[in-house]
This record gives sequence, structure tokens and C-alpha cells, in this order.
Amino acid sequence: MARIVVTNNLTLDGVMQAPGGVDEDSRDGFAHGGWAAPYNDSVKWGEMAKGMAETGALLLGRRTYEHFYSYWPHQADNPFTDALNNTQKYVASTTLREPLPWMNSTLLGSDVPKAVAELKEQPGRDVVILGSGELVRALAREHLIDVYVLLIHPLVLGSGRRLFDDDGYATLHLAGSVTTGTGVIIATYQT
Repeated sequence: MARIVVTNNLTLDGVMQAPGGVDEDSRDGFAHGGWAAPYNDSVKWGEMAKGMAETGALLLGRRTYEHFYSYWPHQADNPFTDALNNTQKYVASTTLREPLPWMNSTLLGSDVPKAVAELKEQPGRDVVILGSGELVRALAREHLIDVYVLLIHPLVLGSGRRLFDDDGYATLHLAGSVTTGTGVIIATYQT
């Protein structure tokens, strides 16, 4: 049985919006894009590489899928490029239509929780969600998330889209943690 694993960058105040770049996601006037980049180091990249090695498939929301597709297929000499291009990608979207442009991409049906529950029943390695906050929140409400790998940065932004809803409730169990040289705590929680 596959596990659904969320891997996301967060600030101390729970913001997950636009960690990778200035133009990544400026919804609601968000002006702090790229906040995670100063905290990258070899420990962080090493832990992410371990996670990719355990990934059997990716599960992405439309916004994250389109952002990744605009960037990753065009990166040369990056160890994550081949992994992301060659990994099976499942996409949750009500607006996209097949065929999807990025190789190894499959559009999920209109009942995303049901499709994800079926993915969990398949044998194999982890199905990993990167970014995709709306998708994560929807699946959490249906109790379909098994593991959260949270890269918690020593930074408070005070605004931005957060990973967890104000009305959400979850009890998580710490399964492990690693601290990077830049102060990022990579915490793995099981549901």
C-alpha cells in the first residue's frame, strides 16, 4: 500500500506560499516570494534527495503542476531534473485537459479524494505532494495524508497562504527530525 506524503517548505508562522521564487505565487499581493532560497544547504538538499529516492509518484495541484512544468523540464545539470521528468505525475485540476504537456502526467478524475484513495491502495513507493496547498488541505479533511515532511524555516513572514486551515485539527506524531546548518528543521510527522 502506498503512502501519501506531503513535503513542503514552511515558515515558523506556517506560510507555504512561494518559497522558491519571486514570481512563483503573488496571489493576494504576496511580496515575499523566494523566502526559502537563503536557507538552502547541502543537508537540506541531501534530505530532499533521500525523499526523491523513495518517491514512486508525484501528486500535484494545477498551480504547482504548471509552475513545475514551466521550470523543471528546462533545467540542465540539475540532479532533480531527470527524477522529476521521469516520475509519474498525477494532477488534480478541474480546468486542465488531457493530454497534459509534461511527460508522465495523468489528470485525475473529478472526484480527487476517491482517486487518491485508490492510489493509496496500489502497491509501491510513496506518492508525494509538493506544494499544492489547496490539494493538501482537501486531502487532509478526508484523512488521506499519511506523512508530513515539513521543512520549517527560521523565518516569520506575517502574511501569506498557510499549509493548515484555521478550522483544521490534526494530531501528528514526530517520526524524526534533521536540522540543517542554516537552521531549517526538517520534521517528519506521521498522522
